[in-house]
Amino acid sequence: MQESALRRKVNRGAQHGQQTGCALRRRQPEVQEAAGNCLQRRGFEVITAEDPMEALRYFRMFCFDLALLDYQMSLLSGPGLAQKMKSIHSKVPIVMISGCAVLPDTELFFIDAHVGSDSSLDDLLATMRTLAGAQAVERNQAVAGDWSDST
Repeated sequence: MQESALRRKVNRGAQHGQQTGCALRRRQPEVQEAAGNCLQRRGFEVITAEDPMEALRYFRMFCFDLALLDYQMSLLSGPGLAQKMKSIHSKVPIVMISGCAVLPDTELFFIDAHVGSDSSLDDLLATMRTLAGAQAVERNQAVAGDWSDST
């Protein structure tokens, strides 16, 4: 997606009160598309990246309410990407999805929530709404505080 089109999509979602998440490429493109459509139908604005490097570029450019990552990706693992993302925007919640019911603690250090094979779609959605909602409230309070400080 071209940068200008991506900026319009992010701005449009923010204006309509949609929660914005960043979903990364799954191993099968058709799974990524289905997951994106499912999240959009439930009120999320979804922006996908072809690979972890593109995701980092988007993460630097835009303000997301949440990042949704796959555990296994090419070029960089999900936990490795989460570490890089947290170094850029430490307060953006990161949800990791995986085919494992449990991941080692060392893999979860930069992850706010793990949704594994023992979880349902409802579990994932509830986790995302809780974390994205908290992030949006915190960001709005910071903006309101900045505004009141300048008057």
